[in-house]
Amino acid sequence: MIRLTALVLATLTLGACAAQPYEPLPVSAYQWQQRQERIEREEAERLRRCEAMDKQSERYARECPRAGGAQQ
Repeated sequence: MIRLTALVLATLTLGACAAQPYEPLPVSAYQWQQRQERIEREEAERLRRCEAMDKQSERYARECPRAGGAQQ
């Protein structure tokens, strides 16, 4: 019984770690515009961070895909 409880608890814990946060789709044109602007701001911020990073680092290779290359 203790093993079963531990297994269920471990499964729920790991499942919660893998879950993506719920983000409902926008329902109005204004909400779609706000969402698109947020995505564009986040992408611009990511590109600025990439410009400041050491090009030889593992983090750069992981977070900054090369222009024209396939994203992973």
